[in-house]
Amino acid sequence: MAGRLKDRVAIVVGAGSSGPGWGNGKCTAVTFAREGARVFCVDRKLAAAKETAEIIAKEGGEAVAHEADVTQAAQVKAMTEACLARWGRIDVLDNNVGIGSTGGPVELAEEDWDTVFDVNVKSFFLTLKHVLPVMEAHGRGSIINVSSIASIRVPKGISYVAYNASKGAVNSLTQAVALQYAAKGIRCNAILPGLMHTPMIDFLAEEYAKDARDHNAAYEKMIAIRNKASPTGKMGTGWDTANAALFLASDESAYVNGHLLIVDGGITLRA
Repeated sequence: MAGRLKDRVAIVVGAGSSGPGWGNGKCTAVTFAREGARVFCVDRKLAAAKETAEIIAKEGGEAVAHEADVTQAAQVKAMTEACLARWGRIDVLDNNVGIGSTGGPVELAEEDWDTVFDVNVKSFFLTLKHVLPVMEAHGRGSIINVSSIASIRVPKGISYVAYNASKGAVNSLTQAVALQYAAKGIRCNAILPGLMHTPMIDFLAEEYAKDARDHNAAYEKMIAIRNKASPTGKMGTGWDTANAALFLASDESAYVNGHLLIVDGGITLRA
């Protein structure tokens, strides 16, 4: 089924990885390219975007790296214009940025709440604001917003209120846009990943273990806890998110709109 995105232009926001390895955005950008898309790789760190674009180029695909802070309207506008100047269209938009901050309403600083919502929600609003008119003029498009199972389930033992609330907002934004633009040939769906083993998780595990007497044992303990939390016995990977994004970007999901696609190995089935 190669070529599922042949002749399509895809913007992947958050196309770089936060560290060595394969994050959701990096996997998605490469997967789109392998299926024939020309990929506009956007990241706030140009080096990370370039790394992904170079992987695509080495595999014979076509990609461009672009630096942008998508919480800034002017930079999102410039991103959209740069993609249009290069390829003249935008068929797929994959919003894949996100951060978290621990704490409940009392413990969490107001500025941390604002930062989480700027990155997790405002950035999606801004990319939609600038890309939707392009898709509308073309008469078609697929938008994929990466949310989280934290938008529908509160994890035990940790207070993550800003992250929970922001990802819930992403779900509502997704469905509102899906209804508004359905008659215009534009679909908008969300992916809700569960526990994924990405470079960000390796970073958090390293932070957890940095002061431990046995660093390696502490690191492995955290990874084992996350693996055990899944009914499958292991975390997912960025490729699981990427394959879901590929389905939603392709014509195979032509009648899927406003859907919140859970990719979690079954975690949310548990009470």
